[in-house]
Amino acid sequence: MRDCEWIEATTGSLGHGLSMGVGMAMAFQTNKSQAKVYVMLGDGECEEGNIWEAAMLAAAQGLSNLIVILDSNKIQKMDFVDKTIGEPDWRKKWSAFGWDVDETDGHNMEEFASVLKQPTKNAKPRIIIAHTIKGKGVSII
Repeated sequence: MRDCEWIEATTGSLGHGLSMGVGMAMAFQTNKSQAKVYVMLGDGECEEGNIWEAAMLAAAQGLSNLIVILDSNKIQKMDFVDKTIGEPDWRKKWSAFGWDVDETDGHNMEEFASVLKQPTKNAKPRIIIAHTIKGKGVSII
């Protein structure tokens, strides 16, 4: 965080980053700023209840300036996501919470950048589900 002036917070795995991002997006919206807020989440992190509280508020406030990138690698800190909460259909879940949802191959930077650059379609927050494989391309993993 201290090395990049555009990173406002590093919050760890407890899901507080989305709550902070929602607050920042609301402030920008109130001030009629064109700025966007980007939040990175892990799929294991989405087991935290405050993720869904923040997701509901973001949708209710129409925070189209909020973009979440979900690293969907199916692994969390101590185990695999499917062993704790099954195999969630992230597209369906985030859509049900009122978000616009896009999906991409998180390893294909050209494809990812193309999806990221797409304009927000509605007065809704947006999530990009980036499907990844932990350690992909690292020979010792």
